Amino acid sequence: MKISRRALFASAAVLAAPGVLRAQPAPPPILFIHGNGDHAALWQTTLWRFESNGIPRDRLMAVNMPDPLSRDDDLVPQPNRSSTVEQTDRLTDFVADLRARTGAPRVALVGNSRGGNPIRDFVVHRGGAPQVSHAVLCGTPNRGTSDWPESRNREFNGKGPFLTRLNGGTTDVVPETDFLTIRSAWNDVYAQPRAIWSPTPDRPTGTDVDGPELRGATNLVLGELDHRETAYHWRAFREQFRFIVGREPGHIAVVPEARPVLDGIVTQSAPVVTNRPVPDAVVEVFRTDPETGARIGEALHRRTTGADGRWGPVTVASDWPLEIVVAAPGHTTTHIYRNAFPRSSDVVHLRPRALAAAERSAGGVVVLQRPRGYFGIPRDIVLLDGRQPATLRPGVAVAAAATVQLPAAELGRPVVGVFNTERIVARAWPAAEGRISVAELTW
Repeated sequence: MKISRRALFASAAVLAAPGVLRAQPAPPPILFIHGNGDHAALWQTTLWRFESNGIPRDRLMAVNMPDPLSRDDDLVPQPNRSSTVEQTDRLTDFVADLRARTGAPRVALVGNSRGGNPIRDFVVHRGGAPQVSHAVLCGTPNRGTSDWPESRNREFNGKGPFLTRLNGGTTDVVPETDFLTIRSAWNDVYAQPRAIWSPTPDRPTGTDVDGPELRGATNLVLGELDHRETAYHWRAFREQFRFIVGREPGHIAVVPEARPVLDGIVTQSAPVVTNRPVPDAVVEVFRTDPETGARIGEALHRRTTGADGRWGPVTVASDWPLEIVVAAPGHTTTHIYRNAFPRSSDVVHLRPRALAAAERSAGGVVVLQRPRGYFGIPRDIVLLDGRQPATLRPGVAVAAAATVQLPAAELGRPVVGVFNTERIVARAWPAAEGRISVAELTW
């Protein structure tokens, strides 16, 4: 494995002469960019881990791309979707903002999936290298997800204009910036020789499991991690930290705070998913019983969002599971059940979840959702209401959610979700009232 020059220099910098201890240079501020259709909240546990290792919160910046979904045709405008040019323009502004805020001459960039595309474009093709010390791409489909002629102008087409330009040189990197890629050995749904993610799962894609690698970069393979875990798993955090900071992290687990403060924004999920704020949404926060999911007392917090969509802040304890209710105009009322937040976060972004047509006739619906990874069978233990969901199939991890429907007579009882060592308890609410429950896993 190629070792970053800056990592070597940083590791050696503590000793300038025998017996003389010198302070290690401060690492650069770090900007985190999410993937296609996602939002900054996915970096929540990663931010906590960096903070737990002494990186000040004001030097960590996880951003929302306003329209996170790519266009069907990158060259044709599409409502609530973004082009590659728009993504790189926004990243350019975010880098300028972080540098101005911290006074740092250079920053580090970490991107998951689509988030790696504007990083490459900015650093290598837009002259951004003097502003970027490190670039970490996690599960980015650098050789595309397919090369099909009918979708030639898609951002993720390996033979399309965008990736052809990015991949057209003799190397994929520039000497001024250290590049690291993190990929799965076989378990990334979007780096496969056949299109298992599509309605034609046996069709050849023109890429393979090594598609996220870059020529000239440090290319790291992390076993059976899935597409999102290459960014958000604790193993990925360790490699990000070592590469950027130049030493091993002292803590892999998150160090809790006594009284975390939570905040974020409500974002749009209907008619199209965006990260644009939703005004006039009513958000309530309740403490819940960890065994039953029942509310304990009155609401800890209640607020109607303004134009900025912000719903907090609220102060909680680091051992309180919570129910967060989001009633947003034009959206299904969503009851989000979360395990205790160990640390403060200002990226607790709330995206209401719609009721599917087939779910509206149920008494109640509970969704077990894993934002920072997928469910892998038999790699993972996944149970919802005492059973492994029938929709989860063995093989490459492809699903991040599973659903159970309850008859009306069973509303109000605990519904338990299990993902390996994480256990979360929710309650079903009447679907007839336009309500849905989401048991959102933290890890």
